[in-house]
Amino acid sequence: MPSVFIKTYGCQMNERDSEAVAAQLVAKGYSLANSEAVADVVLLNTCSVRDFAEQKAINKMRNVIGTARSEKREQIVGFMGCMAQSRGKELVEKLPDVDLVLGTQKFHRAAEYLDELLAGKRAKIVDTDAEAKSEAAIREHLLNGSAKTSVSAFVSIMQGCNQHCTFCIVPSTRGEERSRTIDDIVAECRELVSRGVKEITLLGQIVTSFGKRDYPALDGKSAFVQLLDAVHEIKGLERIRFTSPHPKGYGDDLVEAYARLPRLCESAHIPLQSGSDRILKLMHRGYTREKFLGIIQKLRAAKPNIGIYTDIIVGFPGETEEDFEQTLSLCREVQFDNAYIFKYSERRDTPAATMPDQLPQAVREERNERLLNLVNEIAAQKYDAFIGQQVQILVEGPSKKNAARYTGRTRCNRIVLFDGSARHQGQLMDVKIERTGSFTLYGDPAVVNL
Repeated sequence: MPSVFIKTYGCQMNERDSEAVAAQLVAKGYSLANSEAVADVVLLNTCSVRDFAEQKAINKMRNVIGTARSEKREQIVGFMGCMAQSRGKELVEKLPDVDLVLGTQKFHRAAEYLDELLAGKRAKIVDTDAEAKSEAAIREHLLNGSAKTSVSAFVSIMQGCNQHCTFCIVPSTRGEERSRTIDDIVAECRELVSRGVKEITLLGQIVTSFGKRDYPALDGKSAFVQLLDAVHEIKGLERIRFTSPHPKGYGDDLVEAYARLPRLCESAHIPLQSGSDRILKLMHRGYTREKFLGIIQKLRAAKPNIGIYTDIIVGFPGETEEDFEQTLSLCREVQFDNAYIFKYSERRDTPAATMPDQLPQAVREERNERLLNLVNEIAAQKYDAFIGQQVQILVEGPSKKNAARYTGRTRCNRIVLFDGSARHQGQLMDVKIERTGSFTLYGDPAVVNL
């Protein structure tokens, strides 16, 4: 059977989609290639959040096509995901050698379409149409590949987004919110646990919006908290995480869940985007600086050692130096454990792209560097505070950079490296932190596991 190589750009949702497509193809007899150079099929799962990600995927495809042509190799090539959804036929017009363009609601059709292309039944396939129930169609998992996926797994609980932030293209690439049923999600999680998975991360574009139309509040609990309760009951599951939420989803019921559910890890990735109320309003975020700070205070009251992570955009249209200073001051006040910083990127067909006062690229670059320096300074101090502490980690497997070392994550989502062996894989174990690196902790298990 043919071999396939899948390269993924973008978020954890894209990683999950790629894994599901790979598992689907393996189940039909395809093998997974280590690189595009030896693959019969090359699929790029794309991202549209920033222009850089789109250009990177397009340039990669040009290189793949050019190399195959120069080596006179026959190769099926295709785009999947968000850029495929937004650009559709335009990608084939731009790159005529592309054989397949698969939209975000069509991942489950990958094997079917590749079979047709390889058999010569169709010359090209572009499918970006909406498909009912596609949110429940991706269930396959690869659990025999990397150590990471054999210990932990992503479970997609919904697709789409109704938030319509002015800078974001996701609602047009992923469609409106569509949630799976709680029973269906729990069944998938239970199956994963039976196959050795110990940690599950629930995924959604705005994961805290899960089931709003389908499940009324019950005993003061939102649909998402009801789902957390149901997953928490699965025997053998050690840890639960979720991403990405929206600050509006952090009601008191969710804050209380952190204190009430021992398997829910004390880690929260809450996108801030800006510390300025004026910019937040222009972004259509639906909360204020004060509201965001209130959420952080409640979470830290419920779980004092919780890890708080965020996303921030700098250089949004009209952002003044005063607006940016408010973002800096909020970061100093919150003391984030880490922040993912993005220079604003115009996305076509979004309201922000046509807003007045688009900032020069040099200003975006300078603010990005200033904020990054602050975030790194705060994070380094917080990481250094772990030296001498004992922490629990779930061991995922050998380090990618050094096979003699094994890697795991703390409950608050920090990476820990230690000298280990295959017997540690999949274990929950305690380590004593001896030193820190760049966003990495180094531990000694011998001290606490004699």
